[in-house]
Amino acid sequence: MTAALKVDNLTVEYGGFTALDQVSLELAPNTTLGLVGESGSGKSTLARVIAGLVSPTKGQILLGSDVLGKRRTREQRKSIQMVAQNPDASLNPKHTIQQILAEALLFHKIVDRSQVREKCKELLARVRIDETALGKYPHQFSGGQRQRIAIARAISVEPRILIADEPTSALDVSVQLSVIELLKQLKSELSLTVLFISHDLGVIHALSDTIAVMKKGQLVEVNNRESFFARPQTAYGYELLTAVPKMPPLPTR
Repeated sequence: MTAALKVDNLTVEYGGFTALDQVSLELAPNTTLGLVGESGSGKSTLARVIAGLVSPTKGQILLGSDVLGKRRTREQRKSIQMVAQNPDASLNPKHTIQQILAEALLFHKIVDRSQVREKCKELLARVRIDETALGKYPHQFSGGQRQRIAIARAISVEPRILIADEPTSALDVSVQLSVIELLKQLKSELSLTVLFISHDLGVIHALSDTIAVMKKGQLVEVNNRESFFARPQTAYGYELLTAVPKMPPLPTR
C-alpha cells in the first residue's frame, strides 16, 4: 500500500544548527501518527516542513506518489492543512468567523460564492459550533471554541493530511477531551490521515495508531501504540514514559 505521506531523509539546517537530521517517516492512509519528544526535539520543525512553511535543506516529501517541491501546486497546498497550538495567532481578529472560513473556501474554489454561507454553516456544525457564530469575531469565543473554528477552517478545503501541532496543550483538561473526541470523529468521517504532535502522552495514547519519537532532531523510534506504551524500543522512549507520574484519564480508541 502506498503511504499517504512519506518523509525521506529530511534535513533542515539553520546557520550551522541542525534542526532535523535525516528524518525518514511514513504515514499510512487513514491513520493517526503521534509525534512525541522533548521541547526542541524538532517536532514542530518537521510539521512546518511537511506543511510547506519551511523548506528542507536536503531530502524530500511525497504526498502519495507526488514529490512535493519548494513551489507546491494549489492542489498540493490544499491537501495538507495544519492546526496550530494557538488559534489566536491563526484567526484574523478583524474578520468574522464567516469571513475566516469563506476565504479558504473561495481561494481553493471549494464552492461557488452563492453557496459559501451554507457551507460555513455545515463546517461549524461539524465542529459543534452554532451557526450564529458566523457573524461574530474570534475574541467572542473561548479558547476551546476558537480551536474548533481553526479545525473547521483546516477541514474546509477537504485535505488529505491534517497536521495538529499541540492543538490541546493550551486547553483545560475537560476541553481537551471534547477536542480529542472531535478529531477522532473527523478523522473517521473524512478519511483523514493525521500527524498529531504533543508532549502529553495521555493525549497521544488516546489518539494515535503509531508513535514516533524524536530527540535532538533525529527520529529514534517508531512503534505501534500498544507496543510503545507496553515496552518502548529505546531508552529515550522509556524515559519519556517514566517521566509521566500517572496517565491522564483520557479515552482510548
